[in-house]
Amino acid sequence: MGLKIVAGLGNPGTEYARTPHNAGFGVVDLLAGRLHGAWRRQSRMKASLARVRAEGTDLLLAKPETFMNLSGESVGALMRYYDVTPADLVVVADDADLPAGRVRVRPGGGAGGHRGLLSVIGACGTDAFARVRVGVGRGAAGEDLVEHVLGRLAPAEEAAVQQAMSVAAEAVLCLVAQGVDAAMNRFNGWSAVDAAPVGTNERG
Repeated sequence: MGLKIVAGLGNPGTEYARTPHNAGFGVVDLLAGRLHGAWRRQSRMKASLARVRAEGTDLLLAKPETFMNLSGESVGALMRYYDVTPADLVVVADDADLPAGRVRVRPGGGAGGHRGLLSVIGACGTDAFARVRVGVGRGAAGEDLVEHVLGRLAPAEEAAVQQAMSVAAEAVLCLVAQGVDAAMNRFNGWSAVDAAPVGTNERG
């Protein structure tokens, strides 16, 4: 089985660490830890990369360092260099349209206003790539969305997002090993908030 790229989206720099918009970075960090991967910065690819193996498949974990809105520059360069097609790309990103603590797997689709996803779609020339989304919510009523995703969550919401990131890492591994339909059936509908168990079969 060929190489698959798992790209977690986020913003580089300590000021953005642990912000909701960096949930994608958090998920691939968890995967690198579980699979004993070591991050190495590749300036030519504008990314930090960790090569790992899971379920008999070689995975290239990637954290683009272009800032969120230009994520496609890095992901596109990686796909060209490693000759990876959109069918072997998994993108992990935050989703403000999902409540904090929810996980959702999709086989493709639009960006839903997420500029990082939009950039990757532009680089791929298609939206037909799998994505795993971590719900971060939209914040309090009247709160500016940009301030919400680039700020700090309330403790309860942050705990829910941390749990969701861990489950999203499991969803990536399931997707890689068994395919997107299996991952959707097993993980869509999982919520840290109501502690719905994995395997609710809600395709979301």
